[in-house]
Amino acid sequence: MHHDRSSPPRLSRRHWLQCTAMATLAGATTLQAQETATARTAEAGRALTIAQMADMSATQQDVSRDFLMGSRAAWQDLNARGGLLGRPVKHLVLETDGSAASLQAAWQKAHATPDCVALSGCVGHAAAAGLATLQAHAATSSPLAQIAPWLHSSAAHTADNTVFDIFAGDQAQITHALKTLATLGAHDIGVVYGSARLQQASQADIAQVAQTMGLRTQALSAASRSAPPHPLILFIGGTPELHVFMRQLVLPAGRQCYVVALADVNLQVLAQLGGLPRNTSVIATQAVPLLTSSLPVVRAYRTALARLYDEPASPLGLAGFIAARYTGIALASINGAITRASVLTALRRRSDANIGGFMLTFQNKKRISSHVTQTMLTPDGRIIG
Repeated sequence: MHHDRSSPPRLSRRHWLQCTAMATLAGATTLQAQETATARTAEAGRALTIAQMADMSATQQDVSRDFLMGSRAAWQDLNARGGLLGRPVKHLVLETDGSAASLQAAWQKAHATPDCVALSGCVGHAAAAGLATLQAHAATSSPLAQIAPWLHSSAAHTADNTVFDIFAGDQAQITHALKTLATLGAHDIGVVYGSARLQQASQADIAQVAQTMGLRTQALSAASRSAPPHPLILFIGGTPELHVFMRQLVLPAGRQCYVVALADVNLQVLAQLGGLPRNTSVIATQAVPLLTSSLPVVRAYRTALARLYDEPASPLGLAGFIAARYTGIALASINGAITRASVLTALRRRSDANIGGFMLTFQNKKRISSHVTQTMLTPDGRIIG
């Protein structure tokens, strides 16, 4: 039987179905790419708004000021390099006075801003925690993701899946601080709380960590003017409270004292306030790499800060810079239009991220990476680390 080689082979039903499926898939992929490109073309040039709440009350302003400056440097640097996917970022700063009414007004303003797609780097802890509570109880159809807030503990604020933390909380810092005291030969340590509220919030965690390390703790009064019974002290509180405590700290002649504090303490500000007792060193944990690190994100922060502001680098400023950088990375990963809903969808995947060497890793959508380092303020006023 002769076959005409010039005529096309018959297409079986199976082959026809396979070809049709492939053509449909290719068409869908092309259509999706076209829709993504169309969405980004339509958005090109229109500013994205990122809101940041900053608690400027008396007890928090030293934390918020540096953190906010770091974030400002990051957003200005990003805009100078072309913005986010070609779009400029409007950094909307909403300062609060520490009151619930002020925080609620700032949150309402952010929600009422049409192009505001997320909250980023909200600082300090009370403000960030208050925002999480406000949003959890709000009847809103378009919640704002709260990205990289300065939270001491995020466990109580992630139930509604809108809070996306990246910094080590108090428990990780307390563990690091107690390990530091243990390496100094401590078996008994004094613990000073800046307020009754802080004592209630932290006492159980401290006792638990101390027990696992075989350390004995004794709560000391922050207002006491007598010599502390222990040369090694863990301080829980901010810079103003620590300064007050240390100014009235009385030490016998020749006795050395080490005070270990957490990341809310700003050693630069503490050194500037002065009046600290001799023979006393302050070690502060921090939830970011050391400022002397060669990591790309640290170099980028120091370069941007030197170019834009006449201010010294600080761990809290670096934290603010990292918060903004992470927000930019998260938003840049979105396919299609950047909206409040698409931002939440992207962040809820809790994908690993490399922020210039500051690594974030997740397991079962929970952060398992925890960066804690420390810096020392020596008796002669030098900051080491």
